[in-house]
Amino acid sequence: MKVGILGTGDVGRALGKGFVTLGHEVKLGGRAAGNEKARAWVTQMGGAKASEGTFADAAAFGELIVVATLGLAVEEAVRAAEPANFRGKVVIDTTNPLDTSKGMPPTLASLPEGSGGERLQRLVPDAHVVKAFNTVGNGLMFRPQLPGGPPDMFVAGNDAAAKAKVAELLHEFGWGVADLGGIGASRYLEAMCIVWVLHGVHSGSWSHAFKILHK
Repeated sequence: MKVGILGTGDVGRALGKGFVTLGHEVKLGGRAAGNEKARAWVTQMGGAKASEGTFADAAAFGELIVVATLGLAVEEAVRAAEPANFRGKVVIDTTNPLDTSKGMPPTLASLPEGSGGERLQRLVPDAHVVKAFNTVGNGLMFRPQLPGGPPDMFVAGNDAAAKAKVAELLHEFGWGVADLGGIGASRYLEAMCIVWVLHGVHSGSWSHAFKILHK
């Protein structure tokens, strides 16, 4: 499968490495081609399965698109990637609309749509947005090894087939999956990111993840 990733930061590179490890072709996209982090990532990955380019290059390339920009930069990134490139595709939204203007811990920015996931779905109405990977740090995104694991990844999206596809990928990435329903549940998943951050701040450890336990 061809995967286009918007964002060349820690999250984009970590997920890109996971997809390449699983045998997928990945194009990492930034505001401009030749991004230093993206070029270094391509070199690190080696072989023919990793490449880089612009946001538009990555969106056009991907059969699956991952949005891994800063949460408040999503609208700008989608415009640059050209919304037509998203049409009919599954889009994984990893972002959180964090406001760090007052330092740590961050708060969630107030968005008219209610959440970043809902905003992204509005921006690409012909795509199938699935919220995932927003409640854990990039170091654990691929094949997390934790006592009592595997941890669970919470997902939300309006299209059942798209969520099933993302769930399949999550299992390959080493996660259990907990489906919270429609994309409106992004409001709660983005708040869970703040819970994850608060635990990190107070514990001094950032290698933690959520898990649902059933009797």
